[in-house]
Parts: sequence; C-alpha cells; structure tokens
Amino acid sequence: MLGAALFFSSSAPAAAHDPRAAGLDRLVDEVQARYRLPGLAVAVVEDGKVVYARTDGELVAGSGRKIGPDALFKIASNTKSMTTALLARLVDAGKLRWDDPVTKHLPDFRMHEDWVNREMQVRDLLIHNSGLRAGAGDLMLWPEPNRFSRGDVIHGLRYLKPVHSFRSRYDYDNLLYIVAGEVAAAAGGAPYEQLLRREVFAPLGMDGCRVGAFARRDAAPLAQPHARRGGRYVPVREDGDAIAATPMDPAGGVRCGLDDMTRWLRAWLDPAAPARDGRPWLSAQQRGDLWRAQMPMTPTRRQREWSGTRFAAYGYGWRLSDFDGEFKVAHTGTLMGMYSLTALLPERKAGFVVLINGDAGDARSVFDQVLSQRYTRMRDGRPRGERGVAWYADAIEREATAPPAGRAPDASARRPAKPEELRGRLGVYRDPWFGEVGLCARGGEVEFASRKSPLMTGKIVRVGPRLLVDWDAEEVDAEAWIDFAAAAEPAAFSMSKLDPDADFSYDYEDLAFARVGDCG
Repeated sequence: MLGAALFFSSSAPAAAHDPRAAGLDRLVDEVQARYRLPGLAVAVVEDGKVVYARTDGELVAGSGRKIGPDALFKIASNTKSMTTALLARLVDAGKLRWDDPVTKHLPDFRMHEDWVNREMQVRDLLIHNSGLRAGAGDLMLWPEPNRFSRGDVIHGLRYLKPVHSFRSRYDYDNLLYIVAGEVAAAAGGAPYEQLLRREVFAPLGMDGCRVGAFARRDAAPLAQPHARRGGRYVPVREDGDAIAATPMDPAGGVRCGLDDMTRWLRAWLDPAAPARDGRPWLSAQQRGDLWRAQMPMTPTRRQREWSGTRFAAYGYGWRLSDFDGEFKVAHTGTLMGMYSLTALLPERKAGFVVLINGDAGDARSVFDQVLSQRYTRMRDGRPRGERGVAWYADAIEREATAPPAGRAPDASARRPAKPEELRGRLGVYRDPWFGEVGLCARGGEVEFASRKSPLMTGKIVRVGPRLLVDWDAEEVDAEAWIDFAAAAEPAAFSMSKLDPDADFSYDYEDLAFARVGDCG
C-alpha cells in the first residue's frame, strides 16, 4: 500500500506537524535564501511513504503563478533511468536481451569503426563506454529548437570519430540513448514514447508525466526554464501551446511533477510493491542488472573529500557510489534552465527528488549533500559531523574563485570580420553529421548560419589573428573559434571552444567542414 503524501509550503510551516519536516523546511529555506531560485519542488521518501514534500516559487518568475505538486518540470537526464527501465521490461517480456547486438534490432546502425559496430550490444548503449568524446554529437540535440530528426542523429553516429578505444573508459554521451530508444521501439513494436507511457508511466501510476508531443492544455501547469541574466533569473525558451517531440526524448525528454516523481522513487525503494495491475513491475533479476556496476567511473574530488567516496560506477541509467560508506544510487538532469536530482539510499529505504526551474548546479549540489547526510551521518538518532547548507555553499564559492585548469583566453578585444578579409573562404560548408552552414556576407559583416540548427547563427569576429563566432542567441553560451586549414582545396575549417571548460555538449571539436558551394 503506497503511503499518502503530506505537502508543506513556505506559507504553512511543517513544525506543527512533524519536527523532522520542520528541519527540512529550514534546509529548503536556507537554500532559497542563498540562491533565490525561481521555483523548486523537493520530496523525501522513507519506508514507502512520502514523509516530506514541498513546492516553492513560481512557474515563471514574476508571474504570480505558484508551483504545485503537479507542475511539470523537465527532468532531463533523469529520463535515462526510465529508458533503461523500459528496456528492462522488454527483457522481462523476452523481447530483447542486454547482450543482443544492436544491429539485430536496427540493421542500419553504424559506428565509425566496423569492429565496434559489429561488437556493440544493447548494454553498451547505456553505460557511456563507446570511445566517443564526452557529449559527442550533442549539437544535433541542442540548442533547441532545431531541425534534426532522430534518423539524422542515428545516421550521424557513423561520422563521429572515437577519441578512445571502445569499452576502455567512461565518457558521458546522449546519442546512444537515442539509439536505445529506437531499439526499444523495434523490439516493442511501438514508438518509444508510446512504450514509455505503457511500460513505465501507466503501471506506476505516473499519469501526469509527459513525453513526446502533447498539447499544453492537456497537461498540468508547466514550470518554465530560467537562466541567470544580470544577477537575476529570467525565463528562457518558454513553451508554446503545442509541445513537440524531440530527437533527444529517450536521453532527456521526460517532464514530471513532484507527485509522480515520488511514485518513481517508491517503485525503486520497495521492490515488493506491485504495479497498478497488482503484478510485479520488474523482476528481481532486472532490478539487480540496472543497479549493477557496468562501467567504472573515477570519483570526483568533491565526492572523495565531501563524502569519502572510493567507489563510483555507471549502471544502466543510474550512477552508483558509496556515500559515507553507504550504497547510493542517483542521477542528475541538466538542461538550460532546468536542473533535477534523484537519489536513493536503498539500505535506508530512503530517497529524495529535487526539481528546479533555473540554472542551479550549485544549489543542486548543496541539496544532494545535505539531504544524503541526513541518513549517512545519523547515529542513534543524532547527527554526526553534519555540515549544513552554508558550509557546502561556501565551499563551492571558494572553488569558483580558484583558477580554472584551462582558463579561457581574453577575447574582449574583438572587431567584426569584413567580407573582403575572407575572400575565397566565403561560401556554403558541410560537415558529414552536422550538415550545412553558411559563411556569407551580411550587411558588410560575415555571418555564420547553420541550416539545421537556427539558433547557431552569429557574427564572425576577429580576436587578434584568429576568427571567433559571436553567437546571436543568449541560449548558445559557448563561443567557438574557426580555424581554416592551410592551403586546403576545397576550403575547409574546424572549430573549437573558446573556453576549454565550457559545457561538453558544445562538441565543436568533432566538426570538420569542407566548402561545397557559393553563398546564395
């Protein structure tokens, strides 16, 4: 029997109900005081019951429309564990095996190297061991909206050159989860989005969650993403009346509210809890496989110093580690203006979820630490060496002031490049996986314009002897160098990040453009 949830808000303090909940209210208040998030939703599950849940803030900053427990947040890469759960259901049904060759289900699937293509199994799609650069091909997914199809994404994989040997190391990717979604569709006999609703949402009662195309009027209120601009949060990439399906749905396209995310946590914390139809939702074998270490990871410095972590690995759609000596299963989700976190401490039968509609990586890290340690640093009902919100927030701020490993060069002294400076180099260029871009004269300047990714349009500027793309859209926040190959015929250029520490999804380094025509 699933327990009922008690919802507390900042306008209804929890202290009168439960001292533990009052402590959690104080924790959330401290995070909000520090980071001034536009909106958030937080819940804690223990022993099959929601013992704390709170929503705070607004769907759109300044709108007056409050976030409620049904408000839909983009959960981003927390979708990956739902995609692997869908595959596990199909394994239980005998429709596929984890060690099936990918080509058994998708005969046209190709990687850059033939031997990798022959050897790649369904399991390899899920554990970030492909040998590709972290974030390889993500420019086909983001920034949104763009005109790439799921077929374009899968076809483009054959042109992405590996930077490591297959299965030799962990490097995070999104594209192979899109392939995994298509494997599920082929094995399950229905589109990925339909299967996810049928095999995950419906049996677990996650009726409010959405994936794929839907009409805004047919869903709960949508929390809108926010970015930091001029020291405050402003909405970005707001939804229209119709939400379209995207190629990246299997990697990060699900939206859920707090109520449904607590159902998701309870389904994992209580393996004996039946699905809506009264039958087990997943077999013990598949639950074990999903949480088994599949690919070793190196614990981060923060993990080592803050949590004593000595073990880290990727399972099927989940990150596994030890936190203060206890087994932890978790994942994060990051999209522009949307951050999420799910974390489970199975030995404690406890877990929590955090949903934020703003760029809030630091706040998410603080929540992760302080909520996890409520369990791992308690002895005989008392906290042992517990650190609070301020301790972690201060530590993160100190990290931010340290010199970065790959400091971005000063590119403030810049001027627009003139068409005559690029004589013989203007034209239409093509990359095998990203498609065509134009380097063409526009009003006495030179414009870079992608045909399939409209937001990737910007002005070519000179920074000393080099050329840089200064993107028009604020959503594209990683500027890129352009380097022409000397004496190449036809003309060719490569790209790279101005800031080496920029988001890996700006995988400019995987692009190789060759001139294919004149500007129109």
